[in-house]
Amino acid sequence: MTKIDRRVFLGTSAFAGIAAIAPFGAPAFLRGGTLDEVRIAVVGVNGRGRDHYQGFEELEGVRVVALCDVDRQVLAARAAAFEQKFGRKVDTVVDVRRLLERGDIDAVSIATPNHWHALATIWACEAGKDVYVEKPVSHNVLEGRRMVEVARATGRIVQAGMQSRSSPAIRDAIAWLRGGNLGKIELARGLCYKPRPSIGNVAGAPPVPDAIDYDLWCGPAPQVPLARKNLHYDWHWLFATGNGDLGNQGVHQMDIARFAIGAEGFPKRVVSFGGRFGYDDDANTPNTQVIHLETEPAPIIFEVRGLPRDRAAQGTDWGKGMDRHLGVSIGTIIHCEGGSLVVPNYSSAYALDRGGERIREWSGGMNHFQNFIDSVRSRRREDLTADIEEGHLSSAYCHLGNISYQMAERMPFDAACDRAAWPASAGADLERMRAHLVRNGTDVSSTEIALGPVLEIDRETERFVGAPEADSRLTREYRAPFTLGGSS
Repeated sequence: MTKIDRRVFLGTSAFAGIAAIAPFGAPAFLRGGTLDEVRIAVVGVNGRGRDHYQGFEELEGVRVVALCDVDRQVLAARAAAFEQKFGRKVDTVVDVRRLLERGDIDAVSIATPNHWHALATIWACEAGKDVYVEKPVSHNVLEGRRMVEVARATGRIVQAGMQSRSSPAIRDAIAWLRGGNLGKIELARGLCYKPRPSIGNVAGAPPVPDAIDYDLWCGPAPQVPLARKNLHYDWHWLFATGNGDLGNQGVHQMDIARFAIGAEGFPKRVVSFGGRFGYDDDANTPNTQVIHLETEPAPIIFEVRGLPRDRAAQGTDWGKGMDRHLGVSIGTIIHCEGGSLVVPNYSSAYALDRGGERIREWSGGMNHFQNFIDSVRSRRREDLTADIEEGHLSSAYCHLGNISYQMAERMPFDAACDRAAWPASAGADLERMRAHLVRNGTDVSSTEIALGPVLEIDRETERFVGAPEADSRLTREYRAPFTLGGSS
């Protein structure tokens, strides 16, 4: 696909038909002037999609009318579970394109693998549907920007699945932080210390189950023979379809970091280093990674650790044996002059003084699905707590880090420590990573680390400065007919 500057994208042929689609205006349930039920379909129901159809069906004035998945076996099982739980049948559809042709659907909720998020969202907007799309909203940077532009051109309400933004506790804690109660913000730190054992190795290409339309499953990604044991879920750990844990679990904590410090737009600079350590399997995303982002008003450091705290924990329970920093294994910490704000989950926060004592706490979540429905009814994207623009930026921060990682040079740890010139803390971060790996039994003297380049970013164009190879990784080659230009 030809690279297109985002500032001229609205003039391309991809938008030739949108002017005719945009007059759809309000969804069907509002066009008659009455507040009737919102009719919604869920796309991708193997994993997170189960929460989607249950969550939406339980809201007042919302009716889940269809489930869509390329795995017919999963689809049948979810439809049966839906009928048993809610006492009525729900339609099932394999091909999302057929779903979007229906005029009785007001909105779609997308919980597919990452490589389908952008295309399904764009097609849905073009078809006059509002969209709730899971994190990361995109598989690459350019996809995210196009999603924003299509949403704006069509007037659709598009919510990113970053539910922490709907938590009043987190919102209040951040308002308190920005009120200067801990002094100047110095650093935001995101942590994803989440157990990720090996996905194993396979010899040859395992057969794809007959119940799965593999052409549809691959969609925009290359249709290549399956090269892992599990088709489902383990796609997260291959860059062709996933974004590693930085873009999986980590995007939640990245979003909270951005939200907390008030980072708007793209960072100025990024670097990443790490690797896949502790086992040899069929994945290619890092299970150990650090990225640095030069953002305003403070930098962001993000750490991924998929191995437990030490070798002993590998032999017991990884879930209970992960490292923790200030008591947190998966969370966000905002370091300030006068202490720290800690966000350890999706619905609470607490503040520490400089001595580590808790001085304030917040708790309480809100239904993120409800916020989407409320915004669909109001037709005001300002009512969304996680508008697609915010989803694009937080996802892009993760993608930028992965681009530096994918361009990395592999070298011994000592050489990496000598070469890491930015930021000033890079050497210390590498040493912390080395100590973590040593505790897990890794022979670091014979193990190489991937040290990515420091990449400068033009915040206006959302492209890299003087780095054509990095620019080429802002997008991907799309497989016809699964391109971003239309749904035919």
